[in-house]
Amino acid sequence: MAAAAAAAAAGSAGARRGPVLTPECMNPAIRRVEYAVRGPIVIRATEIEQELRKGVPKPFTEVIKANIGDAHAMGQQPITFLRQVTALCLCPELMKDESLPSDVKERAQRLLEACGGHSAGAYSASPGLQMVRESVARYIERRDGVPANADDIFLSTGASDGIVNMLKLLVCGSGASRTGVLIPIPQYPLYSAALAELEAAQVNYYLAEERCWALDVAELRRALAEGRRRCNPRALCIINPGNPTGQVQSRECIEQVIKFAYEEKLFLLADEVYQDNIYAEGSAFHSFKKVLMELGPPYADSVELASFHSISKGFMGECGLRGGYMEVVNLHPEVKAELSKLVSVRLCPPVPGQMILDTIMDPPKPGEPSYERFQAEKEAVLSALAEKARMTEEIFNRTPGIHCNPVQGAMYSFPARPGRCQTGAPDMFFCMRLLEETGICVVPGSGFGQKEGTYHFRMTILPPTEKLKILLEKLSSFYTKFVQEFS
Repeated sequence: MAAAAAAAAAGSAGARRGPVLTPECMNPAIRRVEYAVRGPIVIRATEIEQELRKGVPKPFTEVIKANIGDAHAMGQQPITFLRQVTALCLCPELMKDESLPSDVKERAQRLLEACGGHSAGAYSASPGLQMVRESVARYIERRDGVPANADDIFLSTGASDGIVNMLKLLVCGSGASRTGVLIPIPQYPLYSAALAELEAAQVNYYLAEERCWALDVAELRRALAEGRRRCNPRALCIINPGNPTGQVQSRECIEQVIKFAYEEKLFLLADEVYQDNIYAEGSAFHSFKKVLMELGPPYADSVELASFHSISKGFMGECGLRGGYMEVVNLHPEVKAELSKLVSVRLCPPVPGQMILDTIMDPPKPGEPSYERFQAEKEAVLSALAEKARMTEEIFNRTPGIHCNPVQGAMYSFPARPGRCQTGAPDMFFCMRLLEETGICVVPGSGFGQKEGTYHFRMTILPPTEKLKILLEKLSSFYTKFVQEFS
């Protein structure tokens, strides 16, 4: 008997062991996550780049990745003051370099003194370095003209990290009582991906494309009523300026949204990472915090708000250094304590990203050695983006069949094209053909959401002006040919 058991055990040990983690037994919520910005089109673009390096003949010499708002990858040069301060923080012996401005050295020294062991390699406090949080609070006060408190500021690994943490706090319940979150359509797919992962309900409200992607409170009411039939909507997300749509919401619109959130008892999530990117004449950025405070009671002291900003966009484009912040307003004290606990699980945001954030929140002042160069570089980036926004709209709109709303802000256009081609997934098919024939990588509109029966693609305006002009003209020519073949 013992011998037979031993033989069976030996046979079993000799058999090939199957994996513990399989597609069938992994977390099903993860399988529902989609993120078009780095989806199949981008994967194929990377493969084509490798083929080009191996000498595989193509009708183009390079892949232009216009799929993502990665400014430095598109050729934008870093802002000198930001990088000089960070360089000194990471390599303090450079303080001896007499060519570096004195205000750069002073800033780096203060940041290092705020770090454990005077090193950027030390963990910071979980909500971020206190010095940087205070810089953020002062920035918000200057921007809005209303008080801000460093204790309400949580630094984050880009804005995305803060957004996901707030969604984690909001999501609860199951079935008809599970949390629903109203998100704009078109939307940035971080929101749909995070809601899928957290098993929350996505409640879509549609921006009005025929009115330059305006937000209509009547549409919010429609979406909320629909959502309440299947879930418990508790939060409303606004992206302003818009991604992928590039619109800038008016102050009147923001007031209406705040009053709607008050009436319907909704938590507001204000994604404001493109607040520096305003191009259209007559457009201006109004923060939700400022408008909320200026409305006064009962709104100012009861509407809960979390707003987000990032070092990745604006004029900085420091995507890879991963820095940002979240400010919370009217958050319940016990919930705020739970938020502090939640952010502590990841120890702290990247310290170099926090240091870059400080230089943006507290830039060189008039009379300081770095001021003139900083201002010139900042204005050059923003004026170039404004020119590219106008050029994108102009070239697309003179292409028969393509319509592009004005790019009022942010870094993207979201052009519409009519009709369905002879495929089951027309947006994906169009973008894949565009990539294979021209080397231009854009993202299908379906990855952001769009009204049924409409077809779009999202394209960044970040490539250098001359390259962007070539890209737009190549895309226009391709579209004309595509329509002739498939309409």
